[in-house]
Amino acid sequence: MRVLACDGIHEDGLDLFRKAGWTVETSEPIKDPKALADKLAGFDAVLVRSATPVPGEALAKAGQLKVIGRAGAGVDTIDVEAATARGIAVMNAPDGNTLAAAEHAISLLFALARHVPRADAGMKAGEWPKAGLTGFELEGKKLGVIGLGRIGATVARKALGIGMEVAAYDPFLPASAAGKGSVPLMALDDLLAWADVVTLHIPRTKDTTNLLDETRLRLLKPGAFVINAARGGLLDEQALLRLLDEGHLAGAALDTFATEPLPKDSALRNHPRLVLTPHLGASTGEAQQAVSTILARQIIDFVATGAVAGCVNLPPLTPETAREVGPWMPLMTALGKLAGRLVPAPVKLHVTYAGRTEGLDTRPLTRLLVAALLGPASGRVTPVNALHEAAARGLEVAETLGGDGDGFDRLLRIRVEGGGQSREIEATLHRGPRVVRLDGVELDFDPLAHVLLMRNEDKPGVIGLVGSHLGAAGVNIVNFSLGATGDGGAVAAITVDREVAMPQLQSLRGIPGIVSMEQL
Repeated sequence: MRVLACDGIHEDGLDLFRKAGWTVETSEPIKDPKALADKLAGFDAVLVRSATPVPGEALAKAGQLKVIGRAGAGVDTIDVEAATARGIAVMNAPDGNTLAAAEHAISLLFALARHVPRADAGMKAGEWPKAGLTGFELEGKKLGVIGLGRIGATVARKALGIGMEVAAYDPFLPASAAGKGSVPLMALDDLLAWADVVTLHIPRTKDTTNLLDETRLRLLKPGAFVINAARGGLLDEQALLRLLDEGHLAGAALDTFATEPLPKDSALRNHPRLVLTPHLGASTGEAQQAVSTILARQIIDFVATGAVAGCVNLPPLTPETAREVGPWMPLMTALGKLAGRLVPAPVKLHVTYAGRTEGLDTRPLTRLLVAALLGPASGRVTPVNALHEAAARGLEVAETLGGDGDGFDRLLRIRVEGGGQSREIEATLHRGPRVVRLDGVELDFDPLAHVLLMRNEDKPGVIGLVGSHLGAAGVNIVNFSLGATGDGGAVAAITVDREVAMPQLQSLRGIPGIVSMEQL
C-alpha cells in the first residue's frame, strides 16, 4: 500500500503507516488539480490538510485510490460527492483538534476584549498606545455559540468557566434538545439579537455558506463582536467590513476566510478593528500529533478490515455496532459474489434479515453485499458507491428486517433476479458462516471456502466419478453437501482444499450426468 502525505502531516501518524508495511511519500501542498491528479496515480491513500484541495477533477487518474484522509475536521476542500461516485472513502479526524480549535477561539475572544494585537503592534513600533485601547471584561457578558458540536460545546464550557452567560443555536440539533444541558438553545435570529459576542463553530455546507449575511449581521446589537474560527465563507466578509466601518459592530476576529491564503490586497488586512490569524485553529503540536495518528489508524483499519470509523461518506459505526456487524461482513462479501455468479446481470435484489434482528444496523452489510454482487461488472464498486452504482445500473435494492428465522438465531435470505431467472440463497453464522439453502434445496457449506457448485442428474455413479476426477487432480474433498431438487436432479456444494485449475474443471463438466459445474 502507498500513501501520499501532503501539507506537513505529523510524523507520528506516518510512522504508523510505515510500521503497517505501507510506503509513505510526503509532499508540499499541491494547489493545482491537474498536478494532484498526476501525483495521485498509483496511490492507495492521500492525506491532506486545508492547504491541498481535492476537487473532483483531481481524482481523474486515481484508479487505485481507496481513501482521502483529512487531517482535521472540515472536508469542504474535498469533493466528497465525486469521491463517493468513484468508491473512494473520505475520512477525517475531528476529535483530534477539538481542544486546540476551542482554545484558539477563546484566545481570539480575549484578544478582542483587550485589544491585544493593536497594543502589541504599537509597543513594537516604539509607541505607548494606551489611549483608545480601553477594553471590556468578559465576566457577565453574553456569548452566542453557533454550532454546539465538539468544538462549540468546549468553547461554551470554557466561557461558562470565566463567568459568561452562554446560549447556542445549532442547525443540526433537534428542537427537542432545547432546554437540555447547561447551554440553552435559541433560534438564530434571537441569539444574534441577545449576544454581546457571537462565535461560529459549524461546518461549511450549501446551507451554512454566508449564514451570517448582512441582514443577519445587522441583527447583532450595536457594539457586538463576531468570531469565526470555524470555516471560511460562513459570514459575508464584505458586509462585515461595512458594519465595522459604520460602527454597528465593535470588532471581529477571523481565523478562516472565504479565500485562503488571504489575498495580500484584501481590505480585511487593514481594518483596525479586525483581529486576523492565518487558520491556526488546529495548529498546536498536540493537535497535529493527535489527528495524524487517529487518521492513520482509521485508514489502516479501513483498508485491512473494512472498518469505517471517521468516514464521512459511509454510515457511521459505533464500536458497539462494529462488534455486532463485524462477524457478518466477510459473509456478506462472499454471498454477494455467489449471487453475482448465479445471476450475472441482476435487476432486483431483496435482502431479508430474519430472526432476532433488534439493534442490527444493516446499512454496512447491505452495501457490502451490493458491492460484491456488482463487483465483477465493469467499473469500480466499493461499499462507498455501491448504492449509487446500483441505481445507475438499474439494480433495484430492497431489504426487510424481521420475520421467521426458521430455527436460526439470525437468518439471511437473499433473492436476486435478472435474465429471466430468480435465485435465492439462505445463510447464517450458526457454526460459522454457512449457506443452508440454495433455491429451496437444503445444503450446508462455507461460502468463504473453495467450493464447487454442481447440478447433476440424480442417478448412481455421478458422485463417484466426481470424486475420482478430483482425486486424480490432487484435489482433496473437505465436505460434500448434496440435496435433491425433486425434479430428477440434484444440487451439490463440494468444498475442496484448493482452487481447481480450469483444465480439471472442464474435465469435471464432461462427466456424464453433470448439468453444470461452477467454481465459487
